Amino acid sequence: MATLGNRKNTADIIQRHQFDFRKKYGQNFLIDNGILEKIIESAQITREDCILEIGPGIGTMTQRLAEEADEVVAVEIDKNLIPILDETLAGYENVTIINEDILKVDVHRIVDEHGGKPLKVVANLPYYITTPIIMMLFEKHVPLHSVTVMVQKEVADRMQVGPGTKDYGALSLAVQYYAKPELITKVPAACFMPRPNVDSAVIRLTRYEEPPVKADDEEWLFAVIRASFNQRRKTLANGLANAGNLALGRQQVEETLAGMGLPVTVRGEALTLEQFCILSNRLLKIRA
Repeated sequence: MATLGNRKNTADIIQRHQFDFRKKYGQNFLIDNGILEKIIESAQITREDCILEIGPGIGTMTQRLAEEADEVVAVEIDKNLIPILDETLAGYENVTIINEDILKVDVHRIVDEHGGKPLKVVANLPYYITTPIIMMLFEKHVPLHSVTVMVQKEVADRMQVGPGTKDYGALSLAVQYYAKPELITKVPAACFMPRPNVDSAVIRLTRYEEPPVKADDEEWLFAVIRASFNQRRKTLANGLANAGNLALGRQQVEETLAGMGLPVTVRGEALTLEQFCILSNRLLKIRA
């Protein structure tokens, strides 16, 4: 089987199988071998690794992953791609294809069935569902070593920025609580078929053994963070006091902020992860 990381071979197999791109799945296949090699290199794959690939498409990256890793588990939601994957991956005995929605897959079971070692996730993620997939992997505490993904450049920017920037928000804080983000490379829209409307980027998230801050209640921490950014134009005190699920009074919030040396007019985008952790721990005691 010819390698797929170029326009001609990708077009040939799509035409042969009469495959129709489905907009609802955000399907854009990589046709640049240089970018493909950067992803494989940055994922730091060894012969001991089990790789979870989300959205293998026609198997472009899957082929290279299978050549480097011990095992590859590829989860593809589109049943129309399964016959193509059966063809393109026919020569790779270490690949398992699962035709399901990754958000409904028991990833812990995949870990258990493949030796119990932490997974390395590698994926070209559909733009529309990037954040839910990333957060599912982290919040369910799936045993992970790293997540190396191609995402919309704007989303990659949000994952790695710090306080005081327009891209800083709940996703930034969540990712940085669980992992160390590192931007690997930018990827122009011309590297895909069909060509998307925006550029992409490859980012590697290396999972922390322990979070860099200590939250007394992780779920509560992220409830506070989400409420802090739900209405970005409002002050942090307003956002938290207006969040019905938190059951906090404005005076409680303002007194807690003052106790941290913060002005009552401060906005969520000004706080570091450490400050959010301190704030949530103190608010949790008041709420209790």
